[in-house]
Amino acid sequence: MLAVLAVGLVVLVNGPWLRVERVAWAGQHYTAASELQRATNRLRGDRLLTMDLAALRSELERLPAVSQASVEAELPDTVKITLSEKAPAFVWQTSVVRLLGAADGTLIGQIARSVDLPAELAALPLVDDERAASRSMIVGDRIDAVLLSTALRLVALDPARIGSKASGFGVSLDDEHGFVLVARDAPWQAALGNDRVDPAEDPSQSTDLIEAQLAGIRTLLAMQPEEQLSWIDVRNPGKVYWRP
Repeated sequence: MLAVLAVGLVVLVNGPWLRVERVAWAGQHYTAASELQRATNRLRGDRLLTMDLAALRSELERLPAVSQASVEAELPDTVKITLSEKAPAFVWQTSVVRLLGAADGTLIGQIARSVDLPAELAALPLVDDERAASRSMIVGDRIDAVLLSTALRLVALDPARIGSKASGFGVSLDDEHGFVLVARDAPWQAALGNDRVDPAEDPSQSTDLIEAQLAGIRTLLAMQPEEQLSWIDVRNPGKVYWRP
């Protein structure tokens, strides 16, 4: 009897039955369907009971947006995939597309510039990167940690800390001025530079420079009504330039 069962099992596993015919996935919000299809198309026709589920799970967890993947074989012909994705922490906008980034700087998804951001994404910090190099940024790239830290720090800046009546600040990047602080409900912008990251540089040096630049803006606003300012250049905090 055992021999008959064993033979039957071998025939069942190796025969035309119990082959993968369907792949179902759930939990994806930022992972593109094309990425999932590339990872799973090769499964169709494979033997369901002898699939390497661990290898497939590892492959899926290498996708930019995926933090964890669950993979199950369901009789008679289905592989079921459930994804847990990284939470978006910021929006990095280029001239081409809006890219969604996780807390570690990895770009995990994208949204066309022509589409309104959903409320939960519109509430995230947004950096407007106008540099030429940003046009080639894609999902899977990672924003440098120092660059990202500087950008998010500027977006979160409390206007009262520098003596401004602005309602908040936007942050942009361009090839000529580096970081630019854009006051909301006030007429001025301030060039800070700081966009060229030197891997050999101590991150605290960037922090110290930003503190000196913000102190320069605060000193200027204490002397000059911000309603009369349009442009401030504090790339060299020892020589602050401004124009009405």
